[in-house]
Amino acid sequence: QVQLVESGGGLVQPGGSLRLSCAASGFIFSLYSMNWYRQAPGKERELVAAIHKGGSTNSADSVKGRFTISRDNAKNTVYLQMNSLKPEDTAVYYCNVYLGKEAYWGQGTQVTVSS
Repeated sequence: QVQLVESGGGLVQPGGSLRLSCAASGFIFSLYSMNWYRQAPGKERELVAAIHKGGSTNSADSVKGRFTISRDNAKNTVYLQMNSLKPEDTAVYYCNVYLGKEAYWGQGTQVTVSS
């Protein structure tokens, strides 16, 4: 079965950095685009960044220049490097993959940016 397991969240001060990881299993990782979403309290879940099977990437305007998505197909893992973190980046971050019309989600990892 498809499993997505996120790690790397935590509490960080404004301006700090974190790297999130998502270990995937149960499908042929290299063939699919992988996404990071986030959901802040009281807000809708939003797409943060995506990386396609060829390695091209997209990211939300709010994180451009600060967040970088990458993947290691040998390890079936997708990463989100987050730099220059701001309080408004505080959210639960989710790893996601769409296999056809079916969406799969990890359990989420909390990122809190606060002094």
